[in-house]
Amino acid sequence: MRNAGNLKPGDSVNHFFLIHKATQGVTAQGKDYMTLHLQDKSGELEAKFWTVTKEDMKILEPEKIILAKGDIINYRGRKQMKMNGYRLATEEDNLSAHDFISGPPMSPDEIQEQISRYLLDIDNASLQRITRHLLRKYHDEFYSFPAASTHHHNFGGGLSYHVLTMLEIAKSLCDIYPLLNRSLLYSAIILHDLGKVKELSGPVATSYTVEGNLLGHISIASDEVAESARELNIEGEEVMLLRHMILSHHGKMEFGSPKTPHLKEAEILTFIDNIDAKMNMFEKAFGKTDKGEYTERIFGLDGRKFYNPTSLD
Repeated sequence: MRNAGNLKPGDSVNHFFLIHKATQGVTAQGKDYMTLHLQDKSGELEAKFWTVTKEDMKILEPEKIILAKGDIINYRGRKQMKMNGYRLATEEDNLSAHDFISGPPMSPDEIQEQISRYLLDIDNASLQRITRHLLRKYHDEFYSFPAASTHHHNFGGGLSYHVLTMLEIAKSLCDIYPLLNRSLLYSAIILHDLGKVKELSGPVATSYTVEGNLLGHISIASDEVAESARELNIEGEEVMLLRHMILSHHGKMEFGSPKTPHLKEAEILTFIDNIDAKMNMFEKAFGKTDKGEYTERIFGLDGRKFYNPTSLD
């Protein structure tokens, strides 16, 4: 079956998609057009609709399901669909938005069970209480939201899966380097992206909320930790350390962190986060790249293309 993940230049498309994003534009000649980001369980596809009408522009909105028709072309090293037509899905098609949302290779219950095991290794009572409190407060969102709207772990459940794989990396590092404080690192990993539950709109047609655009997930999560500490009557240095971990986890101010890391655990957190994010980008890119070919340009990796060797299994 042809879908977003395995379509190639030269293919014709007649396939149902969920509209993830929709933007309007005007050509140099003054003609309207639309850029649609269409998705199914296999991935996302950018489509250009050059013959769009004013009526189309009212209809083609995020979260709508359409049967899109067109042709796949290669545009500057990336595949793109030139959309020629569409129709909205009807009740007879028996489709819902969740039919088009991909997920992690584990169920939410499995992810929750494994994260719960790591919680037991947070020996510091204050850090464990704050972490458990926030996981209970945002339980449903934490296990259903994506970790981002694009780039990495941008699928339903991506937030909790990203946390779990980061914890697995952290466990190995803590076993090798006992100098690292396991309690601080584990609690920070679990909570570092918690602000995404307010920054993002949800798992379907994910977009940024007003709060997300104005405050960002880093400051939101730091505030949540401070508020939780007040509610739980927790005082002490641990609260400040945990907030620093969250505020510095992007590593550099130009990457969105209000602070740079000044704890050894904070420095390591940036590496773990970066490794896991990049590996997910690789998984998506290589999943749709044949051996002996290069991936599409990966925006989150400086727009570089990566070769898929023929000799390595």
